[in-house]
Amino acid sequence: MPAPAARPPTRRPRWQRWLIDAALIALVFAAVQLWQTRHVPAGPAPAFAGPLAGGGQGSLAAWRAAHPGGPVAVYFWADWCPICKAQQGSITGLAEDWPVLTVAMQSGDAADLAKVLAERGLAWPTVVDEDGAITARYGLAGVPALAVVGADGQLRAVAVGYTTALGMHLRLWWAKLVTG
Repeated sequence: MPAPAARPPTRRPRWQRWLIDAALIALVFAAVQLWQTRHVPAGPAPAFAGPLAGGGQGSLAAWRAAHPGGPVAVYFWADWCPICKAQQGSITGLAEDWPVLTVAMQSGDAADLAKVLAERGLAWPTVVDEDGAITARYGLAGVPALAVVGADGQLRAVAVGYTTALGMHLRLWWAKLVTG
């Protein structure tokens, strides 16, 4: 008696393979974000103050007081960072809809930064973080990074590395829902 014919292995439909691939990519992305933000403090956003690139002094407290009742974004960047440069348009667009205070890490003094901002056509309020101390207080080992501070002063979200404009807007929108 002949052996029964073996059935060919069944293959998953293409859409299921794509869904599994997308889920794996999302999982890897989430794991990388968790690893990059592992030293970010929970709770109240660390206070900071420093010279502004355009002159005078700036602080998180003053920025929040100038924009009460909603979340604010703190964008950490450096003039030597190519990813930061690629993200400039997204930050400028974000600042049209939400209050964004930027912190320039290890990029020189106020005069140096004022020159960089002018050359790049950026009208960002920028706190000078010459030695990286402000960035370190937020537990960040690199830039770019976006920190979202809720209306209640709590650190609501932190993203390290390139972040899409949609991702930034959604983080601020979520912080507004949670604390607004």
